[in-house]
Amino acid sequence: MTILFSATGFDPGRWLDILRRVAPERSVITERSGSDDAAVDYAIVWKQPPRALLGLPGLKAIFSLGAGVDHLLRDPDLPDVPIVRVVAEDLTQRMTEFVVWRVLDHLRQGRVYREQQGKRLWHERSQPAAGAVTVGILGLGELGRDAADKLGALGFRLAGWTRSPRTVGGVETFHGAEGLTRFLALSDIVVVLLPLTAETAGIVDAAFLSKMKSVTPLGGPVLINAGRGGLQVEADILAALDAGTLMEASLDVFATEPLPQDSPLWAHPRVFVTPHAAAVSDPEALLPLMVAQMDAHDRGEPLRNLVDRSAGY
Repeated sequence: MTILFSATGFDPGRWLDILRRVAPERSVITERSGSDDAAVDYAIVWKQPPRALLGLPGLKAIFSLGAGVDHLLRDPDLPDVPIVRVVAEDLTQRMTEFVVWRVLDHLRQGRVYREQQGKRLWHERSQPAAGAVTVGILGLGELGRDAADKLGALGFRLAGWTRSPRTVGGVETFHGAEGLTRFLALSDIVVVLLPLTAETAGIVDAAFLSKMKSVTPLGGPVLINAGRGGLQVEADILAALDAGTLMEASLDVFATEPLPQDSPLWAHPRVFVTPHAAAVSDPEALLPLMVAQMDAHDRGEPLRNLVDRSAGY
């Protein structure tokens, strides 16, 4: 029984130490020698190198280290085996913390007060209540529903958009192209938590931004993207900010990561940038869940949280 761990973009040392501790009966490899290919029955990956998963005859399932699986589905050599996406309380909680933090910062005029502090200016601004503001969440999966639950507890009005009809308690829901227009016209703050698929790529573009609510209790519409960088057209976001169509943006994900040094997003006064840090994957929280699924699957139990390849998530 062998696990292939193949990930790029971070130091795997701690991940491997924990994986070997929680899966003591399984071998763990990071590179294939050819002689051990037949022994690999599970793979844990994040942006794996080309051909990393090709030619593994005993492979039973692939586990993604992150909530998104677009990095996997782009692989032309992806084996036809089940793909398991991460669903973990720790990851969900971290994303909700980020969403609530950014929503509250925009509500409580964090940008304005930071500017005032730099000028040593003592001036209290008018402040809308949470109940006067509608937060629209684009994507009502595990992450979106939890964020909605916590924001609702703070008193915000809630709207949600999904590709197909969905009912969520306490959330006014919309779906489809017509529903997206109504959703944007209602939302004062739009939080993007969609998966990246062929249908959602570039969805936050000039047309999308032009439909956002022009007059809000905050002084203008706000965009928060903690989903995927491929969902947004960054030139269109910058144009909307400069034109006043968009008041502020908090962006955690970008089309190119790390965000290039020459990107105007870094220095824009109404953009808050974080380095894809909204929901960091913690190996102590995630790896035991993955190994438990492997053990259960080997006993004949079905895998959970499977990716629908046709839907892209």
